Order: sequence, then structure tokens, then C-alpha cells
Amino acid sequence: MPGVTVKDVNQQEFVRALSAFLKKSGKLKVPDWVDIVKLAKHKELAPSDENWFYTRAASTVRHLYLRGGAGVGSMTKIYGGRQRNGVCPAHFSVGSKNVARKVLQALELLKMVEKNPNGGRRLTAQGTRDLDRIAGQVKPVGPYLKSRFKHVLLQK
Repeated sequence: MPGVTVKDVNQQEFVRALSAFLKKSGKLKVPDWVDIVKLAKHKELAPSDENWFYTRAASTVRHLYLRGGAGVGSMTKIYGGRQRNGVCPAHFSVGSKNVARKVLQALELLKMVEKNPNGGRRLTAQGTRDLDRIAGQVKPVGPYLKSRFKHVLLQK
């Protein structure tokens, strides 16, 4: 659909579509240890989804699309959560830095992400084009989109 960006579609459907695209393309280098790793110190178990690396990569690319200049540290904060300490109060705990770093490195090999001179990583022009193309395949949501894309929606 012309003119649809990542901001116009449902984020869950977009991440599913992008992770399916990354898996189908076969270009994303997945580390050997993905089946035995825990994603954060506050987690009890490893992820139950065997394709979690593709989902994490798709989610990371989406976050970089929305806010460029995010690095490994900010990705650990995004994927952090509450660490329960038994009878002691719960506190925030960051996600795994190794997982965030390996995901960003794998996306750099795909030429979707590049290092930002101001720090962190940002999307390349090719990465932005790929994300907008995949977002065009996902159905847009929101009340204003019905009026914005009325001519396109009426054709179907």
C-alpha cells in the first residue's frame, strides 16, 4: 500500500511479519547458543519460542526506526523488566547486553543498521526502505487512516 510507514501499522503484526521475512530470507546470522540462553538476569527460564532471535531482531529494528541513535545500553533498558527478590522489594533489571549486541551486529551484517557517529546505531536507507515495504504489506490501523487511504481501501 503506498504511503504506509511502520508508524501506521499494528506493532505486533509488523514484528511478526518482519521476523517471518528475516527467517525466510535466511541471511540473518543466528548464534549457536540461542537455544540455551536466558534473555535477562530477572528471567527464570529461556524463551519458549525457538525463533525468538528473529523476533528480537525485528523488534530491535522497529525500535531503531522509531528512535534512531539507540545503542546496546538503551536496548538493554527497553528489554529490561522487574526483578522479584522474594520478600524484598522488586527493582528494575536490565536485559542481556550480549543478546542486544549480537542482534545489532547481525543486523549490521544485513546492512539494515549502521553505527551512528553520535553514538549508538541507526537505520540505513536500505533498512528504512525494507521496513516501509513490509509495513505496506501489513494492514494499517487507526481511525485517521480510513480517511487518509480511502481511495486505496475502496479498491479492495
